[in-house]
Amino acid sequence: MKRLCVMVSGGGTDLQSVIDGVASGQIGGRIVLVVSDKGDAYALQRAQNAGIDTAVIERRAYASKKAFTEANLALYKKYKVDGIVLAGYLSILGRDIVEAYRGKILNIHPSLIPSFCGKGFYGLKVHEAVLAYGVKITGVTIHFIDEGADTGPIVAQQAVEVRDTDTAKVLQQRVLAVEHTLLPRIVALFCEDRIKINGRKVTII
Repeated sequence: MKRLCVMVSGGGTDLQSVIDGVASGQIGGRIVLVVSDKGDAYALQRAQNAGIDTAVIERRAYASKKAFTEANLALYKKYKVDGIVLAGYLSILGRDIVEAYRGKILNIHPSLIPSFCGKGFYGLKVHEAVLAYGVKITGVTIHFIDEGADTGPIVAQQAVEVRDTDTAKVLQQRVLAVEHTLLPRIVALFCEDRIKINGRKVTII
C-alpha cells in the first residue's frame, strides 16, 4: 500500500476528495502526511479531523530555497513517502524534490493545459483568464511534476463547458466538482501502479 503525502495551501477540498477516496476503499493507499506552506490553511484541519499527521513548512521561514527543499525532503524521508499529491499547493517544489520523486508527484490544475497555466495562473486567476479570453471549454488537468511550471507529462484531462452567464467564482465551483471526482480516480490508479510514463506520453494500463 502506497504511503502518500498531500501538499496543500488553502481550503483543502481536493485533499478531502482524496481522504474520502481512501476511506471508501476507492484508493488503495494511505495518506501518511499533509504538508501546508501556509499555517492558517483550513486543509490542515481537514487532515487533523481524519487523524492524519500534518506539518507546516512555510517558504518565508527558510533563508533559502535549498533549505526549504531540504526541510520537505526530510519529512518525506521520515514518513517513508512513496508518492506526493499537490492538491492546490502554491509553492514551487525544488529541483532536488523533482529528481528524487520523478514520476511520483501528481499535480492538479484547473484548466486544460497547455492553456491558462504556468507562472501566475492559480486559483481564481485561472478562471478569470478563461472568461476574459472567451474560450468555450475549460477543464481540469492532472499531470506529473517536472522542472517547469505546469509542464510535466499529462495523465488525465476532463472538459468543462464555459457558459455565457458564468462568473469566475461560478465557473470555479463547476471545475472543482470535476476535480473532486477526477483526482481520487487518478490517485487510485497511481497507487495500483497503472500509470506509465514514456517521455511526454502517459498511458493507463
